[in-house]
Amino acid sequence: LEAILYKDNFNRAYKRVKANKGAPGIDGMTIEEALPYLKEHQQEITDRIYRGKYTPSPVRRVEIPKPDGGVRKLGIPTVIDRTIQQAITQELVPIYEPLFADGSFGYRPGRSAKDAIQKVKEYAEQGYTYAVSLDLSKYFDTLNHEILLNLLRKNVKDERVVQLIKRYLKSGVMENGVVMETEEGSPQGGNLSPLLANIYLNEFDQEFLKRGVPCVRYADDIVLLAKSKRASERLLESSTKYLEEKLKLTVNRKKSRTVSVFAIRNFKYLGFALGRNGTGIYVRVHPKSWRKFKSRLKELS
Repeated sequence: LEAILYKDNFNRAYKRVKANKGAPGIDGMTIEEALPYLKEHQQEITDRIYRGKYTPSPVRRVEIPKPDGGVRKLGIPTVIDRTIQQAITQELVPIYEPLFADGSFGYRPGRSAKDAIQKVKEYAEQGYTYAVSLDLSKYFDTLNHEILLNLLRKNVKDERVVQLIKRYLKSGVMENGVVMETEEGSPQGGNLSPLLANIYLNEFDQEFLKRGVPCVRYADDIVLLAKSKRASERLLESSTKYLEEKLKLTVNRKKSRTVSVFAIRNFKYLGFALGRNGTGIYVRVHPKSWRKFKSRLKELS
């Protein structure tokens, strides 16, 4: 906890929050207004955190329309809470980075969606040409708090830090002026959420690594690879069972399926697809993503 609240770490966290821009939380305080406030109250805030008396504000619910017609629900914390979350993240990333699987690409320094599809391509070249594409329903909103906190305790030995993270998980959501409790999930929109989401699903990555199954994951976009249709069908069953029974998540059975990685109509990963020609396998932009991009360009012009 001392390292998290250390002045240099805290200042670096504020700079990062400032660079990310972003809207105010429920208190209406902008990033610019937060600086003088922090200068004046930083000592008081850190004292309250040390004494275990700090209560994070509920997050502000924002709905972003999704291309498929649904909405993505974000939870925007106050600038002060974003700064504290960022300070926690900066200290935890060096602990967790070495523990994460090589096949995990989302929200990690120096890794991108392009790297993830590149990894799928490498596996396809080794004969893993069937993909199990897993779709998790409302992943960020359904993380089980108890499982997550116990996972954190394995590597975060300072219980005060675990308790502070617990307070963030339980801080609630304000929607239309009403605060609702959060019994599960880690709202998308906080600085800590992506790391917590990776810590949670790292259990899945490690389990399937142990079973010798190639796994590529970008946040909650998971692809497992197999060498035959039959093996991929068995994998779909066993991975769904693990996610639902061990990690208490919900697999969207309508959207989760097994496909050939070359089936252009069915295999789309992070906006990319694989193709093959006389010279080998190549990565391409998926036609659907291309169409979306073109219609977006039309809107803009």
